[in-house]
Amino acid sequence: MKIAVIGATGAVGREMIGDLSDSSLEIELVPLASPRSDGAVVDFRGKSVKVHAFSLNLVKGCRFALMSAGSDFSRAESVKIVQTGSTVIDNSSAWRMDLSVPLVVPEVNPSALAPALMTKGIVANPNCSTIQLVVPLAALRDAFGLQQVQVATYQSVSGTGQKGISELAGQVQGHFSFREPEPQVYRQPIAFNLLPAIDKIDAFGHCFEEEKIIRETRRILEMPDLQLLATTVRTPTFHCHGEAVSVRLDRKVSLEQVKTVFRGTKGITFIDSMDIADLPTPRTVAGDRGIWVSRVRQPLDASESEWLQFWVIADNLKKGAATNAVQILNLMAAGGR
Repeated sequence: MKIAVIGATGAVGREMIGDLSDSSLEIELVPLASPRSDGAVVDFRGKSVKVHAFSLNLVKGCRFALMSAGSDFSRAESVKIVQTGSTVIDNSSAWRMDLSVPLVVPEVNPSALAPALMTKGIVANPNCSTIQLVVPLAALRDAFGLQQVQVATYQSVSGTGQKGISELAGQVQGHFSFREPEPQVYRQPIAFNLLPAIDKIDAFGHCFEEEKIIRETRRILEMPDLQLLATTVRTPTFHCHGEAVSVRLDRKVSLEQVKTVFRGTKGITFIDSMDIADLPTPRTVAGDRGIWVSRVRQPLDASESEWLQFWVIADNLKKGAATNAVQILNLMAAGGR
């Protein structure tokens, strides 16, 4: 089948093509991007495929259109693309809170892809930090019930795309050449620094990235009243987002009960080790398509508790974006949708 990847030369678009290349589907790839990328080439299953500037005519005949071209583009073009006969799987924030558009993490809410719920022909891919958070949260909710969540994220610059990667690389190089950093992508230097908010801050002190995590998590888990506190931090790392998570369950449980749940949860690699050398970090997780959970613990000196802490990390360009979108596509293709 023909599949369009729109935003094919961007950081997420290239990962989408990589995941499609590794899939078992028979695919004719249609890579599309902005006019400035017209004529570029991408590698797909060992062959060079030419990238074309986006046009609706080029999407005609495509069963799916995987999109990572920004929210403005998605709002302007998604409905038109659907009218050509394609199903849109969009990685931007444009449709995530539209209740007529499924917001899907396949390990958590695949039933949201039911044909009756696909009224617009669009599926929204959640925010990268939300995706890796809701998988362990859903497992805990199903096993023990969930009352409250507190999360602090440590997000790499690739969450801002290639421009974020380039800015960090340039500032690191400039540091060792004794050049003062000149921030352009971020409001302050990112090299050797931490930025304690991501995106704009509203009048109540919440930044947009925090709002996305809270609202999307509530929607995906179908828990509109879930108490969720989020702090999002941009870190000087190139790939992967880490999250320090604290949760309050509905009842007291033992640590071993929690570990058993994580060991049996699809999509999670659980590291049950007390050795710091074994713990998953951006260096070890980069390029992996799964979600890694470690450092599971309860309050000090407690043998049982309703409170729980853990560390979760994933590659934000893989499971946090491209892999999740391709998983959605695979589910829909398998179901004949």
